[in-house]
Amino acid sequence: MPRKTRAQREWEPGQTRAPRSVKALFASTVLCLEAALMFFFGLTAWGLNQHEWFAWWIFAGACLLAVLCVALCAFLHRPVGYPAGWVLQGLITASFVAVALVTSEGLIVPLAVLPGLAFAACWWYAVDKGAQIDVEKMERYRVEEELAQQAEEDHDAAGSAENEERKS
Repeated sequence: MPRKTRAQREWEPGQTRAPRSVKALFASTVLCLEAALMFFFGLTAWGLNQHEWFAWWIFAGACLLAVLCVALCAFLHRPVGYPAGWVLQGLITASFVAVALVTSEGLIVPLAVLPGLAFAACWWYAVDKGAQIDVEKMERYRVEEELAQQAEEDHDAAGSAENEERKS
């Protein structure tokens, strides 16, 4: 029998699960899309400079940043996750600028800074709006829990009143 996770071991029938974080969902989406961006940016920069000595270094660096983007998704639920995401946004933008300074392809590679800045803006929006939605979602979750508890108490009180009527 496969090993159960901690959440599976602690689960009991009828137990409701706390809502998941929309902030983490949005941020993970942005990071995975940035990973694809970095991979294709690395391919493009390598293709434009494949006869230069640094072409493989550019491709390897872009692939490393892509792997870091995907790996960071696992750490978004920890305190280090979002600050590391901001650092990664800075590294991605700096890598676009560094490749533009190193290569001699005119405006082709420097224009890649635009999607990098656009993804940094998407990251900010994902973190900001995701946190706002999480607050609203938790408020709604608490209210639903209170209403469910009140309904259960009312149902129990009505059941005990019925039992008293039957006895008399």
